[in-house]
Amino acid sequence: MCFGPSKEEKKAAAEQRVEADAAEQKVKESAAKQKREDIQEALEARTEGQGGMRGGAGRRSLMKAGGQGFLGRFK
Repeated sequence: MCFGPSKEEKKAAAEQRVEADAAEQKVKESAAKQKREDIQEALEARTEGQGGMRGGAGRRSLMKAGGQGFLGRFK
């Protein structure tokens, strides 16, 4: 008759589950670390390329763009 898994099988399965969870956590931490580094590099590259202008190159304020701005569009 079948009464389900034995105590040894349950113990082995629990140990395998703990090992799998630990390995998965290690992979997640590695990926998170890599992502943090990539974001940091992107931020550093972005701040170097701005040259002090807020909003990046090619952006203009709608209120102050060349004296015309927002209001100048509708006159």
